[in-house]
Amino acid sequence: MAVLEGLKWKPMWVSQLGCIKGCLDYLGVDVPASWLFGLSGHAFVINIHEELCPSGPTAWRTERMVRLCEHVGCVIRRITGNRSEASFGQIQHVAWNDVRRAVDQYEPCYAWELDIPEYYVIHGYDDVGYLFNGPRCEDGAGPLPWRGLGGSGIGWLEVAIVNPVQPASDRYAVGQALEFALDHAANSEKWTFDKYKTGLAGFDLWIKALESNVASGPGAGYNAAVWGECRGHAARFLDLAKEKVEASLSPLFDEATAHYQLVCEQLARVCELFPFAGQSEEQMEANVRDEQRCGAAAEALRAARTAEERALTALREIVEGMRDTPA
Repeated sequence: MAVLEGLKWKPMWVSQLGCIKGCLDYLGVDVPASWLFGLSGHAFVINIHEELCPSGPTAWRTERMVRLCEHVGCVIRRITGNRSEASFGQIQHVAWNDVRRAVDQYEPCYAWELDIPEYYVIHGYDDVGYLFNGPRCEDGAGPLPWRGLGGSGIGWLEVAIVNPVQPASDRYAVGQALEFALDHAANSEKWTFDKYKTGLAGFDLWIKALESNVASGPGAGYNAAVWGECRGHAARFLDLAKEKVEASLSPLFDEATAHYQLVCEQLARVCELFPFAGQSEEQMEANVRDEQRCGAAAEALRAARTAEERALTALREIVEGMRDTPA
């Protein structure tokens, strides 16, 4: 058995960033959560399924977001595979060997769906499998037999090994994050899958799902909690980021910050209408069949969409301004 003492997941709705933050803390890389959310671009992401499936926050192409974490101060090496692949057993074996080697070298790791469909820090291993902590098992759980990784109905295997790296210059990192944010919002086909939408189209799909009575009960609360957390960090990140670029752009940063604060406030209203924590699935389903509740949520989402659109316009002007005045 080998255990990395002190390696803990940081509770966040975006569990992958909670794992990355925990790994950074273990490595001694001191990064505020909002800086991680912002420089990775995740603070500005939205991904919505046409029936408001709870999978929206995790079912998108995250490779670019993971690579942007290098600008924060960590390089993340991923081992991935799908249970439908003929070589899946070999991928499981590679993941198991690589994680054990990493833990033996005091390199923190995290993985997908060691319990529920979320991300978990791997803080050790024994003769059977992975020891981990994360959502619903903050004090630790396991072992999950190593042959069980990726064995759920989802069938996706993902393991990540995290190492420290020299962070990028602040100005460059901010520019790259905002360019990714704009691209993600504008190009659903590039960043997500069939039946999902990003950016403003995601807000439109969200509103439509509530008004057409097809929304998932758990998805209504979970999506609001995740994307609300992101927009709160977006506002805080931009407030930090404006100090890293030329002062002439500060008014645009302030404008974008104010808009994202409004988005966060409106999504908090949606969370109130569709609470997630502590609710039975039956109650969550009943909530999304309540016409008055859905109408109030749709109204809040329309206000959030308007603020989001204005925020994206400000981000676009910031990026253009940064290009016009290179460092």
